Amino acid sequence: MTRPTDSLPADYFAGIYASEADPWGFTTSAYERDKYAATLAGLPRDRYRSAFEPACSIGVLTRALAARCDRLLATEMVEAALDAARARCADCPGVTFRRGAVPAEWPEGRFDLIVLSEFLYFLSREDLVTLVARVGGAIEPGGDIVLVHWLGPTDYPLTGDEAAEGFIAGAAGFATVIGGERRAEYRLDLLRARA
Repeated sequence: MTRPTDSLPADYFAGIYASEADPWGFTTSAYERDKYAATLAGLPRDRYRSAFEPACSIGVLTRALAARCDRLLATEMVEAALDAARARCADCPGVTFRRGAVPAEWPEGRFDLIVLSEFLYFLSREDLVTLVARVGGAIEPGGDIVLVHWLGPTDYPLTGDEAAEGFIAGAAGFATVIGGERRAEYRLDLLRARA
């Protein structure tokens, strides 16, 4: 299989959301439900002061994360998905949504939690390097970084393992792997920024 070498563009995702409001079954899939539960259970701390979740899609994980965060910034590049996320989290006062695509549109500020869930493999190798640098500049000393990646076959620029291993290798100068797990369908990696 020939993989694309460029990051997947916004119109690729806009087309997906135009044909299906929940294209990956975030609200209905047992895989998603179990993966979200494992992601939340894997968080090393009970509470975070300021978190960032890029590529939040329709906000299912965002809503779950909100219960653990004083403030949570979530971004998404597709307006239809962002509208759904805003509606889903309307009663979560600590959550702020912005339209934007990472790594190019990275927010100002520092975070003690950054959650990178199931989107790094949509990036080119060059954009992954840029994203790692952005995370390195935004994560607070001692802050946590969560990576979650599907391990099944895809036609994206990177596989789940390539995305996770590329991030971990790139972040070696500022973060250490402190835990994680590998299941048949996905891997969960937990990193902590050096203090």
